[in-house]
Amino acid sequence: MARRGQRQSGNTRTAPRQQRSARPLEKGDIIRVLARAVREVEAKAQRGPLTPSGRTKFQVVAVLVREERTRVKADKAMTEASRAEQMKRLDGVATILAQTVALDPTVYPLLDENAVFTDAADTLRTEMLHTAGIEQAAEESSDEPSAAPVVTERRVVPQSVISRQLANPFLAPDFSAAPQKAASPKRLSTWELLGPLFRAFEYGGASSCMPLPDPGFLMTPGGLELMPHQAQVVASAAEGHRTFLLADEPGLGKTAQALLAAHAADAYPLLVVVPNVVKTNWAREADIWTPSRKATVIHGDGDSIDGFADIVVVNYEVLDRHVGWLGDFGFRGMVVDEAHFIKNKSSQRSKHALELSERIRTRTARPLLMALTGTPLINDIEDFRAIWQFLGWIDDKKPLAELMEKLEETGLSPADSGFYSSARTNVISMGIVRRRKVDVAADIPARRIADLPVELDDAVGRSIREAEQELARRLVARYDTALETRTSGRTVDGIDVDLVRSVARWEREDSDNEKTGENVFGMMRRIGQAKAGLAADYAAQLSRNVGKVVFFAKHVDVMDVAEETFTKRGIRYASIRGDQTPKVRQKNIDAFVEDEDVEIVVCSLTAAGVGLNLQVASNVVLAELSWTDAEQTQAIDRVHRIGQEEPVTAWRIIAAQTIDGKIAELIDSKAGLAARALDGSDEEISSSADVQLEALVALLTEALEARA
Repeated sequence: MARRGQRQSGNTRTAPRQQRSARPLEKGDIIRVLARAVREVEAKAQRGPLTPSGRTKFQVVAVLVREERTRVKADKAMTEASRAEQMKRLDGVATILAQTVALDPTVYPLLDENAVFTDAADTLRTEMLHTAGIEQAAEESSDEPSAAPVVTERRVVPQSVISRQLANPFLAPDFSAAPQKAASPKRLSTWELLGPLFRAFEYGGASSCMPLPDPGFLMTPGGLELMPHQAQVVASAAEGHRTFLLADEPGLGKTAQALLAAHAADAYPLLVVVPNVVKTNWAREADIWTPSRKATVIHGDGDSIDGFADIVVVNYEVLDRHVGWLGDFGFRGMVVDEAHFIKNKSSQRSKHALELSERIRTRTARPLLMALTGTPLINDIEDFRAIWQFLGWIDDKKPLAELMEKLEETGLSPADSGFYSSARTNVISMGIVRRRKVDVAADIPARRIADLPVELDDAVGRSIREAEQELARRLVARYDTALETRTSGRTVDGIDVDLVRSVARWEREDSDNEKTGENVFGMMRRIGQAKAGLAADYAAQLSRNVGKVVFFAKHVDVMDVAEETFTKRGIRYASIRGDQTPKVRQKNIDAFVEDEDVEIVVCSLTAAGVGLNLQVASNVVLAELSWTDAEQTQAIDRVHRIGQEEPVTAWRIIAAQTIDGKIAELIDSKAGLAARALDGSDEEISSSADVQLEALVALLTEALEARA
């Protein structure tokens, strides 16, 4: 495969365009913003192949040109002269895009409307619109993977779907298996129950797994053999259970269980909503496990889908434009993969998933609904809320009929001491399935995380430590100011821990709004950049000694440094990034798995943290820290999976004498949240506050202790 960093000789270069003098930007003049951006991209292309950031800017300009062209054509209030002028300006931007393609032909695929739109592209698009003074819809929660831009009112119906509808013009709702309506609850009708139900899982208890039947046949329709724990879920679906929160640890085969549960329940057509990076893999898995059922994948506007397929796979990022016809398609089952993606109920992806679930339940009395996630809890117990609502267990205010009936039958209320344990059991019986590797796959080798401290002893390291000290000084000054101006008269001996947390919270809020200079987010990125070469060197050394290595990084520039390092050392590598097409992505995965000479795969933590099987390796290098244990665990579990025959070691690169070490400790301390809520662990956890806040608390506390 071609290596990054190589330059083609003989490129014809021209002098970059002379910059025009800036004039005030009129509100709403997006074309001015695009013109500036495209000239910057062209100038970079004249100096050589575009960097990832340049490619991202090129794609965003192309997308916004298409959107603005559509808007101008549809604007009935615009005069013909004005419309012609705007179209002429857009043509000018498009001409420079074409000239850029001539300079760097590798960017041509980015002009495709179906090209993958990465998190970085989404962020840049928002920034450009903001610069132009154009209002956008509310952003999604920052702790969720970003979706592609939401274009409101852009709904499509693929032609093949229309053909299916014409072939079945009298498709009616299926209420043949409708259960009798439960009696209206009396005893608990005045109680607020959702809060107590969530708290029931904070208190821990028995392992969170519903009673499951003995496994039935272990052979699948595709002639493969299931593991007993997988067959139990399939048997439960065959016996009539229809809602599952399948929260098995990563690597235990949730995809196969979902596909075979749908087969056992005859839940076709089946809708599967997944992250973009795994939708092609779902189609491949369906072909393996249920080969008699045709699967189709929605790309872009869905022009290439098979409207008569049994399984329809769609990614969150394009769900908005297809939610209309999907709700009327007649699905008898729906699977949401990586269901923690919908935990933020204000996000578009969550709203669409919940809408589809409700519409399917309206048309089909007992549809199969499955939420799949190896990490159902990211920061808080209430991360359950949207998932339970998707499954039809609750609505915005109360438990729905089936769960309410179970709670009524206990004879308990939240005022009774036994309510929480009983409520937890009742909710689990609705369909929570949680198995750990140690419980069901004793033959999977144990994994371990080994921290590898590295010294940043050059100018960059000194700069980072100075920035950390400056951040600490700013926090201390803020603390002192708040202490001096306090009007409550409250005094505390020693360090006021409540005030420390308040100061940390203020700092984090300012960091979110970019009101401060150096902040914890920027510092972690700088640390990642500083560690990049060292982490790559270690991965290179490791590959020479133990064979194939999986290298994970959070930021593109860290991946770039790693790939340049491997190229210089003559090490062949594959690359998994968020801006790749599914075809390129799969080609690179296959190269790493099947080609003995490809020693390392360089993976984006967000783009490759789910849906991959890389068990051909047994060593993982984590070049940058995640903000959650869940993200770190998912990365490691690309290697630590069923079929792994060797012990798995994840080498976590830690920058010594920096905030990096504090954050590693905080990530490890928060790992107990999911265990306590789902595994019945007695492990103590301090709180569910996010790691960023706790890192600032630790930094300020240490600075205050040092001056005492």
